[in-house]
Amino acid sequence: MSPPTYRTRLADSTYWREQIKCQFACPVHTDARGYVRAIAEGDYEKAYLIARGPNPLASLCGRICGAPCEAACRRGSIDEPIAIRALKRFACERHGVEASRGPESGPMAGLRERAEPRLCDDHEELLHLLRFMADSEFPKPSGERVGIIGSGPAGLAAAHDLALMGFRPVIFEMEPRPAGMLYTGVPGYRLPADLIRAEIAVIEALGVEIRCNVQVGKDLSFEQLRREFPALIIAVGAKRSRPLPIPGADAMGVMGGVDFLRDVALGKPVDLGARVIVVGGGNVAYDVARTVLRQEEYDVSRTAARMRGVREVNLVCLESLEEMPADTVEIAEGAEEGVVRHNSWGPKEILTREVNGQRFARGVRLVRCTSVYDDRRRFAPRFDEAEQMSLEGDTVLLSVGQSPDLSFLDAARDGIEMPGPGRIASDPATGATSAPGIFVAGDIAYGPKLMIHAIASGKQAARSVLRHLRGVAIEPGDVELHFPIERYHREKAYEQRLRLRVPTLPAAERLIHPEALVETGYSERQAREEAGRCLDCGVNTVFDGERCILCGGCVDVCPTLCLKLVSLDRIERSPEVDAAIRLALGGEEDESSAILKDEERCIRCGLCAERCPTQAITMERFSFSREWTPCQT
Repeated sequence: MSPPTYRTRLADSTYWREQIKCQFACPVHTDARGYVRAIAEGDYEKAYLIARGPNPLASLCGRICGAPCEAACRRGSIDEPIAIRALKRFACERHGVEASRGPESGPMAGLRERAEPRLCDDHEELLHLLRFMADSEFPKPSGERVGIIGSGPAGLAAAHDLALMGFRPVIFEMEPRPAGMLYTGVPGYRLPADLIRAEIAVIEALGVEIRCNVQVGKDLSFEQLRREFPALIIAVGAKRSRPLPIPGADAMGVMGGVDFLRDVALGKPVDLGARVIVVGGGNVAYDVARTVLRQEEYDVSRTAARMRGVREVNLVCLESLEEMPADTVEIAEGAEEGVVRHNSWGPKEILTREVNGQRFARGVRLVRCTSVYDDRRRFAPRFDEAEQMSLEGDTVLLSVGQSPDLSFLDAARDGIEMPGPGRIASDPATGATSAPGIFVAGDIAYGPKLMIHAIASGKQAARSVLRHLRGVAIEPGDVELHFPIERYHREKAYEQRLRLRVPTLPAAERLIHPEALVETGYSERQAREEAGRCLDCGVNTVFDGERCILCGGCVDVCPTLCLKLVSLDRIERSPEVDAAIRLALGGEEDESSAILKDEERCIRCGLCAERCPTQAITMERFSFSREWTPCQT
């Protein structure tokens, strides 16, 4: 049997970038590795500035970001990813908008080692924030007015960047308070309202005007906005609950999950009864179920006495436990608080009873779901009608998806191509619609995604407005650095450290104090210990073939067996590999060898460089950043 051959890839700038998986996966390219390593070294201000640079809502992301950086983290292939989101929160608590609040400030209580908040002077902010810090007063923008419909993360990010570009953004928000679903859809136990207000206050200080209680299509028309503003950004988000097309879904006591969350956020009383059924298996469904448990409710005799919480909350979803889209931590914390989960069941009918001529929900009939997706991973649930059961409940909350409300638009009248209900055709690269001067951002541009995707989309829309109104394109210019590290070292036993679970309140305390934050956050010692687990994937082992004597010492000392010394005939050839070999050997390949490295196994320990007797191996750092440069189109 012939020995195996190896498929290889030559290292270039794209290769080095992809090694920093956290930064490469972030929609706004935040250097997560950078701020995690800064925390490990005790430089918390530097960590904050790195986190805040490309992200105007960094403090909010530190609490609720879906963290695609963590999903990509190479440490996860060894044991568990670095707790990047929690570490961002740690840095923001010390130098972000939270840092200006005293320790007695409600849900902000317990923050440690506070410092004055700072804005970032990153190139992503177009250098305007330098003037803010130097002069202490940011000159209010005086350029063209730009209308933004919706004050969620996409709208806020767009307004933030437009103000820095000198425009005068005006946001129209239908709710009484800004922030869109951040305020009305994210429970206070995850994201405190005063933190939202503080983050928005910074954006308003840049010259952004936010008009609340203004519903486009009702309080003013879309045509009026087009006459008043030379450019508009539609960032309305997916705020409407999707209904279920099953019998009884129109009964009293059946409502959308996001509608329920909105009522709670705005202080509207909701009579839930003693038993509640939540339909859905995502994070929103868990937000709904866990919020239900935190509501005060009349007792069964409907006396004036009140008690905390309802007796029973059942969560029903099509997916098995392994398939559920909800985060693992949401599922675990929900179970701790008393959410009863029913996997692989689908609602067949809302059971009702009639009272004084009206139908009221009394439960849900369920049917066994045998599969959720087809062979191509498309949503195509299948059911076994022979297996059914019923759950009793006074209220049924549906969290099976969301859709935007675009009733203020008329495709023919407004010249906007709308391929279907709740959809606007747009250029994915710019957010431009078929109507000149009209752009989209956030959920309306690509469907429901993560908060950080909405932020990236809002920033993209702002750049498109600049191009449209001023003929100026802000083009990304990438800055790359690659340099040797002197006296490279790592934290003691960093590779053996297990992920530190983010500290949380006990379940009983969470329900007694419904506004209390579930996550209490890392202490300084915990943050530095967790940050020290980072493999620092910007560090690379670089080999000098001229110095190598093929002793194999690096292969022998490698603790993860990520290095191999092989003959050239065992390498799968390609034009790129052939060109590299010709360049190195001048066409002479006899008895030549190569060192291969498995990046997924490398833990950046540096033992190979220490072991090398000829210093043919160096530990070098690669970093990249994106700087935005204006240019005339």
